[in-house]
Amino acid sequence: MRRLGAAADRRLSRCLLVRQTGGMQQLSSLDAQFLHVESATTVGHVGSLILLDPSSAPGGELTLDRIRDVVEPRLHLAAPLRQRLVSVPLGLGRPYWIDDPDFDIEFHLREVGLPAPGDDSQLGEQVARIHARPLDRTRPLWEMYLIHNVSAGRQALYTKVHHAAIDGISGAEILATIMDVTVEPRVEEPPEEYWGPGPMPSTTELIGKGLVSMATQPLDIMRTLPRALPHLADMPGASLVPGSRTISELADAALRLASGGEDGRDVGRRTISTPQTPLNAPITAHRRFAYGSLPLDDIKAVKNAFAMTVNDVVMALCTSALRRWLLDHDGLPATPIVVAVPVSVRTEDQQGDNGNQISVMLAEMPTHIADPAERLVGVRVGMAEAKEQFDAVPASILQDLTAVIPTALSGLAARAIFQMMAVGGFPFNLFVSNVPGPQLPLYVAGAAVQGVYPVSAITDFTGALNITLFSYNGALDFGLIACRELVPDVWNLIGYLEDALAELVAPTA
Repeated sequence: MRRLGAAADRRLSRCLLVRQTGGMQQLSSLDAQFLHVESATTVGHVGSLILLDPSSAPGGELTLDRIRDVVEPRLHLAAPLRQRLVSVPLGLGRPYWIDDPDFDIEFHLREVGLPAPGDDSQLGEQVARIHARPLDRTRPLWEMYLIHNVSAGRQALYTKVHHAAIDGISGAEILATIMDVTVEPRVEEPPEEYWGPGPMPSTTELIGKGLVSMATQPLDIMRTLPRALPHLADMPGASLVPGSRTISELADAALRLASGGEDGRDVGRRTISTPQTPLNAPITAHRRFAYGSLPLDDIKAVKNAFAMTVNDVVMALCTSALRRWLLDHDGLPATPIVVAVPVSVRTEDQQGDNGNQISVMLAEMPTHIADPAERLVGVRVGMAEAKEQFDAVPASILQDLTAVIPTALSGLAARAIFQMMAVGGFPFNLFVSNVPGPQLPLYVAGAAVQGVYPVSAITDFTGALNITLFSYNGALDFGLIACRELVPDVWNLIGYLEDALAELVAPTA
């Protein structure tokens, strides 16, 4: 996920503010959709794999007790770690987060060991299996696994948190609560008030809140609909909904008329055609996970040589790697593939908030171009066009449009959209997300962090492969999650990314 704003390492190096407010907090309409997408083949959580060198930890080994000693005193820094969901009866309102009256940290901290030799593929397989299992909705929606017997004397820490509670930026901040900038863990000052969760809300209380929510929703719709409808056709998948473009154009014309021409779209709307690829088919419940790192200095050398941004270079690498993979599977389309790029729209006022503050940018990536130099130019053009279109759409468009769906029907609407996409086509081929991270060494309970590899989510709607990367301490750490049946050779893509970078670095030398 690209982020527009300050660097993450500045946030990490200072003490995080207490974010827990207590009481009941209702999920936003967008956050609730991440619950609704879950099915027998789809999970709604995201995670990370942290590779660790325990030689700097006390005794040269990281233990679950030491992780608990670090995590437990810092729980007040990350509210989702002690909050669970409660649903409103009869679907009268969106669910609420409440402080879990039965919180038990022992349930969330676990450990497993790899069989010898504990190599990368075995670690990836173990992470994939754990990641494929849904979280228990009767408890706070997170789990953390200490993994032993990783090759070369290493250990690993895999954490997963539900996407309803975090996005890429807030997720990185939650990870930061367990990390330190020194080998010796920092001493965290306890909160001024002792954490004392209240009782579970009664059915009567929840129904009352649900009725109030239903009564106020028409006001929310009246507030958001006028600014959202002119951009309905810009949303991923809108072209698959009959009449969406007509509705957008009529709403845009009405907005211009009402504002005397001051408001309305000022950028022409693109027509994007998403080709069919082997990535776009119904997924299964099984996963494959692969990971790897690329040196940030080489990325920046390419960026400077070709007058691009770091994110443009990342997209160029992914385009080249995907081209090779599609050729391997006789599935290379004759037109560009369409990549969805999540973008953080979190404002300064929303820093430290949980939940999702995101939008999505669609970019056409020229996998059909064989010449590397021409392909690089195509990526630069495709990203420029995508950014122009993204800037023409309100940052709150996803929140606005999900708020329009009646609460009682939101789950049905989400499932209906997924079923429609499975039949009528796909709005894009896959997600590629870039999450910024700190450029300094970090430690977990004294163990040195060697890499932070994201483990994201896939759905029938978003394609059978997700590529997410995290920048950390001079490297870009790639995590690739895929459907096992559709992308069994996901590790090949790691090698293809390395080859793609070497291909671009060579001319700069």
